[in-house]
Amino acid sequence: MNPPLQTTRSARAQDLTTLLARAVVGGLYVYMGLSKALYPVDFLKLLRQYNLFESALWLNIIAASLPWFEVFCGLLLLFGVAVRGTALVSLATLVPFTIVVWKRALVLQAASQIPFCAVRFDCGCGTGEVNICFKLLENSVLMLLSAWLLLTPRFRACLWPEPLTKL
Repeated sequence: MNPPLQTTRSARAQDLTTLLARAVVGGLYVYMGLSKALYPVDFLKLLRQYNLFESALWLNIIAASLPWFEVFCGLLLLFGVAVRGTALVSLATLVPFTIVVWKRALVLQAASQIPFCAVRFDCGCGTGEVNICFKLLENSVLMLLSAWLLLTPRFRACLWPEPLTKL
């Protein structure tokens, strides 16, 4: 038997914050994943710029699977399925990706002798050329939202004070 739903203002605010965090992270994952999945050759070319793998096989596997994995994770968040596990996966992918993007920006900044926040390049996230400071801020917000989803102690499926079955 399920415990009664709490209807306090703080519980509703927490539920709403969690719902918004799921919508933002999940929506961005679906959007960015689909934008990469629709143009896998372009995504593959961007992956090569990072020089993470020498093997063409690994690059092809990543370029073919990562976008669909992002879409899958985004859909899980949007539908509220395995939220904590998906948030953990989100953090596990965002942290290293952010570090790699930051290192690439440092290389580009040193090569062109411009201020760090003036660096612009296509990081492979699916949104085209971006300003590095904006991208790092965006990734930081996504990491904070993912951490919120991971650490939130509970989440109710509905935001109404009474279950829908009683209406």
